[in-house]
Amino acid sequence: MNRVELLSDRIAAAHLDRRRNRELQRRERIFNARARTVGIDTDALDHQVEEKRNKEEAEAKALKEYTDGLIRSDRTACILEHRQKKDERLLEEAIVHFRQQFQQPSLRREFDLNDPEVLKKQDGVRILPGLTGEDLDRGERTRRQREQLRDWSIQQQLELEQAKELQTLEDQQYDRSQLALDSRALELQKMEEEHKTATAVAIKDFNQALAAEVIKRRESERHKEEENNRADVLNQLQGELLSESPQRVPGLTRVRRDCYKGLSPQELMHYTNYQQQQAEEKRRARVQRREEELQQDRERLASARAALLQERRQARISKELRRALDNTNTQLAQIQKAQRRYLEKEVYTNIADESYFAQFNKTSRLAKGVSCRGPDSQSQG
Repeated sequence: MNRVELLSDRIAAAHLDRRRNRELQRRERIFNARARTVGIDTDALDHQVEEKRNKEEAEAKALKEYTDGLIRSDRTACILEHRQKKDERLLEEAIVHFRQQFQQPSLRREFDLNDPEVLKKQDGVRILPGLTGEDLDRGERTRRQREQLRDWSIQQQLELEQAKELQTLEDQQYDRSQLALDSRALELQKMEEEHKTATAVAIKDFNQALAAEVIKRRESERHKEEENNRADVLNQLQGELLSESPQRVPGLTRVRRDCYKGLSPQELMHYTNYQQQQAEEKRRARVQRREEELQQDRERLASARAALLQERRQARISKELRRALDNTNTQLAQIQKAQRRYLEKEVYTNIADESYFAQFNKTSRLAKGVSCRGPDSQSQG
């Protein structure tokens, strides 16, 4: 209950403070004789509104440029991610295809020894003639095994060469696609830089023309106002009303309105001096305001020039980073090609010949530690 009462009291106090502030502001407006009789400075208010509008436009422009940069970065990231996913998918498909084509269990050299359906493939039980345990077809079987091993080795070499050629073609196609994408990215970046430069130059020319037009208009207004003031002063000095002598009615201490003919020379001199002083003060204020506006125009031009230089510097840094990245990618590609060339020429050089196949099946019993596996099986073991 206390918490509710405290919250209501706080709301009531805030409401009372707002009413008190509004009443104080109203008193200031009512009891200020100058603001009540003369009014407000509309030129200053218009100038403030114009400055606020320019500030909002500049903020909106900066926000739009920042948003465009984020959109370009997101598009680049999406393109790179899509390219990476595509490369991974192609690599996985190539691995699966290679396993399906060259790594099936039925293609192993020792599959005839571990075939679970070997009995089903036989036509029936055959009783070999001769003694129990004697292998009468050993020579023929040995010859067939040698021929089979030779055929398998030749087939494996052919498949390996075809796989290397296919990989080389894929690498060349990938390099060409990378070069095409890089050249397209450079062209887009160059077009964007040219567009930004043209936009900055157009904005600069427009601002300069607008500043020159404003200065010219203000000068024209100043000259026109000075001419009007000078003509007004001359008309007042040379008019019939002020040139006539004052006439007063006897018995009165003040001048009658219907008999007033003008000011005295002393009053006229005082009035003229005061008018000239006011005109001089107004002229100085106008000159000072014009100098301030010129200074603001120069500051805006300097800020625009600094922004353009900063943008060019950023573009140059981006171009240098891109060039360094391209050099790094080229070096990595050369290193990979050199490593692949070393593997093909220095490591994978042990090719089986006739002497290797001739060392198997020379006796009726298998020697200890010798099997009927091929060179790939021994290398894997």
